[in-house]
Amino acid sequence: MTQITLSQLDSQLTERLQQRASQNGRTIEDEIAVILASVLTPESPQNATLGLATAIQQHFAGIEDFEIPEILREPMRTPPNFENHNDRS
Repeated sequence: MTQITLSQLDSQLTERLQQRASQNGRTIEDEIAVILASVLTPESPQNATLGLATAIQQHFAGIEDFEIPEILREPMRTPPNFENHNDRS
């Protein structure tokens, strides 16, 4: 494993790293390694960002006999026409 030394690291960043490492039960070095791995490891197609509809579909795929009811809506109204207005200056 390669050793990397960081110098002149902002003290607030160091504190946040220490807090994050503590929350995750890791040392600062391990936390930095996890952060770097998550940023630098290429995503597999399974982990690629999904569209919202696909993510919702996959989340509820195991639920049988469940349908989201269609919401009935009124027809769209005609948009206003501003071409024939009088200037009241």
